[in-house]
Amino acid sequence: MSSTQRTSSLFGGLSGRHRLVDGDKAANTPLVIAIHGGTYTSAYFDVPGASLMAQAAANGIPIIAPDRPGYGDSPILPHAEGTIAGQARVLTKALEDAWERFGAGTRGIVLIGHSIGGAIAATIASQPGGLPLIGLAVSGVCMNTPPEHKPLWESLPDIPIVELPAEAKAQFMFGPEGSFEPSMPGISTEAAGAGAPKAELVDIVSNWSGNAPDTLARIAVPVHYRQAEVDRLWICGQGEVDSFARALSNSSRVDAAMMRGTGHCIDFHHVGRSLQLQQLAFALQCAAEPMR
Repeated sequence: MSSTQRTSSLFGGLSGRHRLVDGDKAANTPLVIAIHGGTYTSAYFDVPGASLMAQAAANGIPIIAPDRPGYGDSPILPHAEGTIAGQARVLTKALEDAWERFGAGTRGIVLIGHSIGGAIAATIASQPGGLPLIGLAVSGVCMNTPPEHKPLWESLPDIPIVELPAEAKAQFMFGPEGSFEPSMPGISTEAAGAGAPKAELVDIVSNWSGNAPDTLARIAVPVHYRQAEVDRLWICGQGEVDSFARALSNSSRVDAAMMRGTGHCIDFHHVGRSLQLQQLAFALQCAAEPMR
């Protein structure tokens, strides 16, 4: 099994990490590009004991995880450009570079996005341009945030990067006691924790709800959607999952479901391996389907 390669210049001027496979083994596989959420770097997808990248490598799937702007060694964007839409524009250009460098032999790109990264991945999928996008898998993102979150995030210090206290972060990111290993909040923070650009925290609670319906309606590729039952960052429930799925009215295929008894960062919970295997199986299915 290959090990994760980390670099300060992965593609498009962004840092990140990747696990690739030999060219002849990449034939008819997807190129998975994983986009992390807020307060975690690209290492979110490679936390010990919860690594999507290890799962991908074990199944012969090449995977790349960039550090979004403001994370790792990737440069932070000006505040006005650090929005969901602004990051999507930057990442779309970076993904074009990634495809040129790493896409040879694969069938196309499947985006996997979590939380804010899910909103950004959906925005990219809604206007993919020349990207050979064949699928989108998102988790940890709904259509509506609790109304009390907007003034909370807007009251954060007027600084470019915001650090969330460890206790508050664990409360937001994890679900009920018993749904995860007690050591995982500490392990995940040590491996992947980071400050978050204030611009994206404010934008996700101020503008995503208004933009989501049109964004989701423009997505044409197959979509895999999973949402945690106990997600304190979103208004969630089966009705919200159904609304998200209905909004994907132009998608060629939608697989949407709630994952019971788990929290926002599903990957770090006991059901995380199930989520990751579902996402990778979806990616393989997208690569096996006839080209449209």
